[in-house]
Amino acid sequence: MSVDLFERIAAFAEREDETVRIEFIDGRIGLQKATNGNHSTLAMWLVRQCMEARPELNLYPQQGLKVEAHRKGRARPDGVLAPVHYLLGQGDWADPAGVLMTVEITSYDADTHDRDRVEKPRGYAEAGVPVYLLIDREHASVVVHSKPDPEDGYRDIHTVKIGDKVTLPEPVGITLDTDQLKPYLD
Repeated sequence: MSVDLFERIAAFAEREDETVRIEFIDGRIGLQKATNGNHSTLAMWLVRQCMEARPELNLYPQQGLKVEAHRKGRARPDGVLAPVHYLLGQGDWADPAGVLMTVEITSYDADTHDRDRVEKPRGYAEAGVPVYLLIDREHASVVVHSKPDPEDGYRDIHTVKIGDKVTLPEPVGITLDTDQLKPYLD
């Protein structure tokens, strides 16, 4: 399937049903369930943390990105950290060149492992996104991927248990107290 055809399908599906999130990674279409209240509340907690620590940046929820080698994939991260005006005029699928970090919060569905722990980190690394933050509710951990290599994925992967503090490496440079995430694990 071509990227153009995928984008037309995604635009139609998302226009018809706002709870549908469609992505195109590794040459296949992926559907994601609507998030629950804990997922959404956790995402908003992270938005506040980022904006308080770095007011010159926004954590954009569910902004589409062109990912993978040669921009063949399309992903909708739970969050995209970028300068305040970076997304102006970029449309549904933005160029990741100015993105500092992508964020995924795991859902409790059958595709979580492949999507959030394997395919997306590879796609974000291929696109050169400096930091990928995975909040893994199933494993009660926060996984920070950094030092992207388009050939090998992220070279540095650091995992902390929810409850510990974690510093997101530059260019993000934010420290998160993950103890505050415990109520959102369900």
